[in-house]
Amino acid sequence: MLIDSYNRVVDYIRISVTERCNFRCQYCMPEKPFSWVPKENLLTFEELFMFIKVTIDEGVKKIRITGGEPLLREDLDVFIKMIYDYAPEIDLAMTTNAYLLKSTAQKLKDAGLKRLNVSIDTLKPDVAQKIAQKDVLANVLEGVEEALAVGLKVKVNMVPMHNMNADEIVDVLEYSKARGMVVRFIEYMENKYASKEISRVPSSELLAILAQHYDFVEEGYDGASPSRYYRMSDGYKFGIIEPYGDDFCKQCNRIRLTAEGHLIPCLYFDEALSIGKAIKEGNIAGAAEVLREVVKNKPEKNRWGGEDGEVSSRAFYETGG
Repeated sequence: MLIDSYNRVVDYIRISVTERCNFRCQYCMPEKPFSWVPKENLLTFEELFMFIKVTIDEGVKKIRITGGEPLLREDLDVFIKMIYDYAPEIDLAMTTNAYLLKSTAQKLKDAGLKRLNVSIDTLKPDVAQKIAQKDVLANVLEGVEEALAVGLKVKVNMVPMHNMNADEIVDVLEYSKARGMVVRFIEYMENKYASKEISRVPSSELLAILAQHYDFVEEGYDGASPSRYYRMSDGYKFGIIEPYGDDFCKQCNRIRLTAEGHLIPCLYFDEALSIGKAIKEGNIAGAAEVLREVVKNKPEKNRWGGEDGEVSSRAFYETGG
């Protein structure tokens, strides 16, 4: 079992399989050119799997595949099946922009994937094109429908932004509710790679907008999730993630691995140790030692709750948010 110095059990790892993305979202990397880490610098699926087995043996119970956009990496379903065959009880999930999901949903389900988180920031094609800098909405919505049809559980993530999509908060909730999908509204996370024109919608404003249309009560956090949940009078639940607070840090149970092998103890910190060299040399014991060291040094809370109002220099396209 992996336990950090604040007595939190770490049993969840998010694995970025690529930093590549086919979108250029305003809140992530709108100006990044299409230049990428060479493939030879990435851990192969076999190397990633060697390390994943270590984490599972150490007590990890939940694995989320992220990117960039994970579906850009070839044979992702083969990698997912490696994990599933080793530990079918693992809660195996993925975060995706859903652009390529229609043609891959069945393969992912057959490989052992259980759940998806999909980013849907708007239901208007022109707004989606403005946010992603690409005509994407039709593919995204078709991908979601296909995922639901093959039996994958789907959650929706929306980042509300002033002067962009804040007027669609209710629409996205209703879209999600009609399909039995939980929607989570994520406050825009300020970072140095994002557009400087973005203005976040704070949770207080978001709740005020929703209160004009619905009756709901707060239910608090669901286990170690960073999302604070609210239940509407008809039983439907939605969530809000507030990165500028640190309440959810108290129960944080996750670490992150980049495609190059950097093991990160907290999304908001740049400090990381690499398991890359050890894994490429077949040094499983060395990789396990790095894992334990990263867990031991996991910080108590993120830096964004401080008085300095620090802007993260973390590239979210490398860690999957």
